[in-house]
Amino acid sequence: MSMQPLLIELGTEELPVKALPGLAHAFFDGVIAALEKRGITIERGHAKPLYSPRRIAVLLPGVAVEQPAQASETLGPYLNIALDAEGKPTRALEGFAAKAGVEWTQLERMSDNKGERFVHRSSRAGVRTRDLLQDVLDEALAGMPIPKPMRWGDHSHGFARPVHWLVVLFGDEVVELEAFGIRAGRNSRGHRFMYDKPVWIGRPDEYVEALRAAFVLVDADARRARIIAEVETAAKAAGGSARVDADNLEQVNCLNEWPVAVTCSFEREFLDVPQEALVATMETNQKFFPVLDDGGKLTEHFVGIANIESKDASEIRKGYERVIRPRFADAKFFFDEDLKQGLEAMGAGLATVTYQAKLGSVADKVQRVAALAEAIAPQVGVDAVLAKRAGLLAKNDLQSRMVNEFPELQGIAGRYYAQRANEPAEVALAIDEAYQPRFAGDDIALSGVGKVLAIAERLDTLAGGFAAGLKPTGNKDPFALRRNALGLARTIIESGFELDLDDLIRQAFGNVLNRIMLIESEKREEVRQAADAVEMTAENKYAGELRSIVPLGYDDAYPFILDRLRGYYADKGVPASHFNAVAELKPKSLYDFDRRVDAIGTFAQLPEAAALAAANKRIGNILKKADIEIPGMEDEQLLREPAEFALAEAVEAAYGETGHALAHGDYVDVLAHLARLRPQVDAFFDSVMVNVDDPAIRANRLALLKRLSDRLGSVAAIEHLSA
Repeated sequence: MSMQPLLIELGTEELPVKALPGLAHAFFDGVIAALEKRGITIERGHAKPLYSPRRIAVLLPGVAVEQPAQASETLGPYLNIALDAEGKPTRALEGFAAKAGVEWTQLERMSDNKGERFVHRSSRAGVRTRDLLQDVLDEALAGMPIPKPMRWGDHSHGFARPVHWLVVLFGDEVVELEAFGIRAGRNSRGHRFMYDKPVWIGRPDEYVEALRAAFVLVDADARRARIIAEVETAAKAAGGSARVDADNLEQVNCLNEWPVAVTCSFEREFLDVPQEALVATMETNQKFFPVLDDGGKLTEHFVGIANIESKDASEIRKGYERVIRPRFADAKFFFDEDLKQGLEAMGAGLATVTYQAKLGSVADKVQRVAALAEAIAPQVGVDAVLAKRAGLLAKNDLQSRMVNEFPELQGIAGRYYAQRANEPAEVALAIDEAYQPRFAGDDIALSGVGKVLAIAERLDTLAGGFAAGLKPTGNKDPFALRRNALGLARTIIESGFELDLDDLIRQAFGNVLNRIMLIESEKREEVRQAADAVEMTAENKYAGELRSIVPLGYDDAYPFILDRLRGYYADKGVPASHFNAVAELKPKSLYDFDRRVDAIGTFAQLPEAAALAAANKRIGNILKKADIEIPGMEDEQLLREPAEFALAEAVEAAYGETGHALAHGDYVDVLAHLARLRPQVDAFFDSVMVNVDDPAIRANRLALLKRLSDRLGSVAAIEHLSA
């Protein structure tokens, strides 16, 4: 089959930075899909989307010059309809043959499950690929994700940015296509400043090098590698190493066609400012790369990437340093002013900031979180005084000038202010760590106080959100309850904390409902009544009254957290059946939940696992259908069959062997012992009828199965492992 390389390049004004990779991949995938839809063979090789700020391109090393022969098959009438009693064609057959353009005698026959019928088979030569490329291009462009198309000139065409040129080469020939009113040719364009003239493309396989000669690196991977190399070399020359943030790198990559590093610096006095603020300014606002010393501390150097090889790099350097200095000066001013006020004094303003209408102010939330942290800390061996202190200070930096200017520094700024105020190191660190994990894939808090505060913060947010009726629906989650639930679960599990989640939720709801009722009571003039009912007891004795005031949502909180864990374990490769097996038991401790998941994974690998899972499922069905009262223990005097005696003895031994391990959470050992029950279980079901006529014997056998099932399901509902 004859193949030729194909190049399609769409040249534009500078495309949106964050959208550029997605646009390029969509265009590439769209061209591939449109070609494959038409049956055109493609040799992709190492082909990938090519793009730079002013272009997106598809370069395929091999595309068939034409479609393969197009076979078609049209089904006609069955013989009993097509032929009369004398075997002559009916009008139905003659009409089918006429529509196919052949004599009826030229039709073939085939059989299916309804009988024998006529069929017309034909074949036609494939269409030339070049004759199909206009449709291919149109489909690829139509499928691109452009939410807000831009229009230009006096026509109605719309695209992400105005389009100025189009290159379409199939082999060494131009394919005369059209897009956005522009006819295709073989002239691309080089760098806007360093080669502002047409670039002749002889063949598709010359495209990348032709543009390189015109100071355009159209291969995004090559451009990215050049940026990294340039930045690292410049940083090393400045005596440090570059901080190369992935998101910042990607944006710089989409801003440049010919990246050149420029080493810059700023006044050392700015290093007194929290380095996170300076880094945020450099990366977010200016797309520069900070330079760090061997200890990971920010130095006074940074690296900018210019989209040009300048004859006077010092002028570019001066420009980069000039634009960054005012932002740094502002940050220093904010920081100095905040230090004059002090972290503790900042907290006074939180009482005037509404957290949520039903839940009171941010100051109210601070008090709730501090109380929770104080209660949780002793349970995990953390100093309760430090935990409470961290909770009381954790939100104060929200009133700082620094956080007002740099919202992403919440907690980070508080850590610096706490250090300057000589707060204990554990408190200062916890103020920052309370926000961890900040995003998907981020680490949990490292310190004990930080972990406790992170748990308390998320518990209060979840309880408040549910109690205020803000449970997420669809894509709406204004309080980020999904993210908070996962962060809570991850912190507990990955910290190895044995905490009663049900009790923690109850405490959090009690604190939240306390505040809600006080707010409501002010409206209803029921202050005293509310004050008497603020404490939610274990029996939830005020549930009826509370439900009349606010949708509790208490019963939804635990399942909501477990639902977040479903995705967490799926990402770790845990099968859904394993998760469901543990979730059915609803362990109160999430760390205990995690150990059970690990144990069921080990158990599932055993050869006995499938049979025991199926047996437990069968036992469950039998017990559900039982129409008599089942004793709590089987009576040895009512055992009849040898398999009954053997199973009863094995079950009794299993209880003795697994009791200690079960009590101490050694679930792998528990399931390993239970796996040894398979021979007795198999023998029982092979030779013993459970539902015999004698009610006493039937009840006794059900009691034996109930004890067996209880122990088989003591770690997880293993029947979920049964297909």
